[in-house]
Amino acid sequence: MQEKEFTRIIETNKPLIHKVCHLYGNTPMDKQDLFQEIVIQLWKAYPTFRGESKFSTWLYRIALNTAISGYRKTKRTINATVDSLPVEVMDTTYDHDKEEKLKELYRAISKLSETEKAIVMLYLDDNSYEEMEAVLGINQNNLRVKMNRIKDKLRVLTKNEVYGTG
Repeated sequence: MQEKEFTRIIETNKPLIHKVCHLYGNTPMDKQDLFQEIVIQLWKAYPTFRGESKFSTWLYRIALNTAISGYRKTKRTINATVDSLPVEVMDTTYDHDKEEKLKELYRAISKLSETEKAIVMLYLDDNSYEEMEAVLGINQNNLRVKMNRIKDKLRVLTKNEVYGTG
């Protein structure tokens, strides 16, 4: 029963997981590896979800912690028991047309700090500042200030991408 529920939840939240992978993975292989690592971490943590926050908030927290905690830097091998994961959740296909349309934005976002990337992703996913605070542990006033600074940075970065000065 738990496996079926987990599979359903992952299917429902795949777009969210893919967003994290797009922001923190450099290559398609990095993105696939990160997707699998996030799913493994979610599977390990799933029994501990108590429903004290929205499921998406909990999922974001785990996905971002997995991405930020050095996954890209250490390129560690996945050492969990992948055999115990439901096979259905390991699908890592990406919508390449959509990826092309977002390529410039992702290039600019990739130049931001790890925390700035997380703020942008949550913002683009229409999370409220209250939800962002719950996920990131940064108070709402600081988030608003950071978001304004990030928007300014992205304007400069995307302008530089377009005009080849970045």
